[in-house]
Amino acid sequence: MPNWVGIAGVCVASLLVIWLAMLAILWRVKPDELTVRDAARLVPDLLRLVKRLAGDRGLPRGIRVRLVLLLGYLAVPIDLVPDFIPVLGYADDIVIVALVLRSVVRAAGPEALERHWPGTPEGLQVVRTLCR
Repeated sequence: MPNWVGIAGVCVASLLVIWLAMLAILWRVKPDELTVRDAARLVPDLLRLVKRLAGDRGLPRGIRVRLVLLLGYLAVPIDLVPDFIPVLGYADDIVIVALVLRSVVRAAGPEALERHWPGTPEGLQVVRTLCR
């Protein structure tokens, strides 16, 4: 007869280790020169950008799928770090947006970013920094 308590404990411990590893990876890949405050100010423009890029039929399907999955992740209230935790709660969302946009810019080119950017030129410069 299996020891379900022991198995459940190992599963919970494994999930905790995986979660901590994900947090460490997110912290490691965050742009150094960009503050969370700068990125948070851009949230409305970033959401419009992602929506516009996802709707652009000229972009490859794989890029559009990534963007739709990103919008789904942002819409779901379950995150790597819960949003009720001050600063860190939204920082994981910003890092995930940065990673997806970085991959989109690498695949589609910076022209796609410029073509769909709904905000100010200064905001676009911050997004360029975010995407490296």
